[in-house]
Amino acid sequence: MRSGFVAVAGRPNVGKSTLVNALCGRKVAIVSDKPQTTRRRIFGIANGDDYQLVLADLPGFQRPLDALTERMQRTVDAGFEDVEGILFVLSARERIGAGDRFIAQRVYSLGVPVVIALNKVDRLKAGHIAQQMTAAAQLGDFHAIHPVSAKTGDGIGELRDELVGLLGEGPLYFPVEQATDLTEEMQISELIREKALWLTRDEVPHAISVEIEEMTDKVLRAHLLVETESQKQILVGKGGAMIKQIGTRARPEIEALLGRTVYLELMVKVRPHWRRNEATLERLGL
Repeated sequence: MRSGFVAVAGRPNVGKSTLVNALCGRKVAIVSDKPQTTRRRIFGIANGDDYQLVLADLPGFQRPLDALTERMQRTVDAGFEDVEGILFVLSARERIGAGDRFIAQRVYSLGVPVVIALNKVDRLKAGHIAQQMTAAAQLGDFHAIHPVSAKTGDGIGELRDELVGLLGEGPLYFPVEQATDLTEEMQISELIREKALWLTRDEVPHAISVEIEEMTDKVLRAHLLVETESQKQILVGKGGAMIKQIGTRARPEIEALLGRTVYLELMVKVRPHWRRNEATLERLGL
């Protein structure tokens, strides 16, 4: 049995979480078009007949701006320990630049194989993809390069086989029916936050966190935390329309996760500067 851990690295918004979901064959990490969507390390578990591949989905590399982003960067730094390889994700739709080179310096110095996934190749011309692969190859001594589309699934099977090939003989680290290391409460919090991210913009998405207040067989109550009254007004919306829409979008996925119907009640609370408050971050598991 092959088993082991592969860390997923890359700039914010290159599609790391979408790629992890595709490799695992199910949703284990939330996705949005906003940077900083991933705030904690999430293990996505891909099981096969003779392997267990554990992908460590990490926050994107960034310059820390507050206690939250400092913790996120520490999570990234710690995420490269005791792994069999690195999945270095690049976007085929963006020029490979200084940010990618900065990450390359770090991942190529770790002494483990680096597999490059050139993501988002769907609807791109072959010539452009070839140019991007050439640029990616110049970042360091890579083990393999795979052009893929996490969105359409193109190249995902071949990439998964490549990563499994990096693993040695080992035990089952997680039960085969488990897809992530997140608790149910954490998964639900993330699903609610995901819907809020898709419906808001500017500074509001970065200021949102979700805290489960009550969870029973039939009732689920959660607080969406923001930092200012103006953010609260946006999140509540006119006549409660925005918060209702967040709940409407989140409920089906929550019920599918739990395997039962629930009454979902969402409230918005202002907690000033929560991103700078270590106690709050600890309680939120960030």
